[in-house]
Amino acid sequence: MPASQSRARARDRSNVLNRAEFLSLNQPPKGTPEPRSSGRKASGPSAQPPPAGDGARERRQSQQLPEEDCMQLNPSFKGIAFNSLLAIDICMSKRLGVCAGRAASWGSARSMVKLIGITGHGIPWIGGTILCLVKSSTLAGQEVLMNLLLALLLDIMTVAGVQKLIKRRGPFDTSPSLLDYLTMDIYAFPAGHASRAAMVSKFFLSHLVLAVPLRVLLVLWAFCVGLSRVMIGRHHITDVLSGFVIGYFQFRLVELVWMSSNTCQMLISVW
Repeated sequence: MPASQSRARARDRSNVLNRAEFLSLNQPPKGTPEPRSSGRKASGPSAQPPPAGDGARERRQSQQLPEEDCMQLNPSFKGIAFNSLLAIDICMSKRLGVCAGRAASWGSARSMVKLIGITGHGIPWIGGTILCLVKSSTLAGQEVLMNLLLALLLDIMTVAGVQKLIKRRGPFDTSPSLLDYLTMDIYAFPAGHASRAAMVSKFFLSHLVLAVPLRVLLVLWAFCVGLSRVMIGRHHITDVLSGFVIGYFQFRLVELVWMSSNTCQMLISVW
């Protein structure tokens, strides 16, 4: 170590540029810019910070974005439950749609299943009620038939309004029939045939004296009408269940506004 230090001192003394008269040559001239590397180093720490407002705005955005992401990626329990039930409804409806087309597993029975659904259509029921009303000669029969006609018209208007508001499509891409267009039964929710079948069956059970086998057959008919609409791929299961519920409440509403015999006779005379 001492030998190397003495050698370095000797080298410095022998260097001509280290003499006092040549020291100015080692210094940069005045007014010359600094090297780029040194300028870059100086510009880093000496750079002006962004305005305080921009920094606060960025901090607020960075605090808000994770919360929004968490809300989108972590939905509520109600949302998860609703989406799960909706997925189950669509899956089960597609499985039960065995007559949705000619190529379906029960495609050969599609015509018969559609015929069962037509028994719950509004046009045959309204036409049959008007025909029976014209042929009826008793006041009690005319009273029941007039209120039934009111219930059928209420059902068509209610179902058409709710379908127009919800606009839910069926599980399969099936176009409505001509009779469906006449009664404005275009969309899937709620099922108009199911609501009509539930309302009519409850109406008959309440105002007609029927034997027990006929009562059982009436309830089975309403169930088969709703099931047929799912089998042809026209409605979901929840559409049919909602139709049954709406049909029951329609019956309760007609019972509340039941028209008396005098009111029915006045309407018949005006008509």
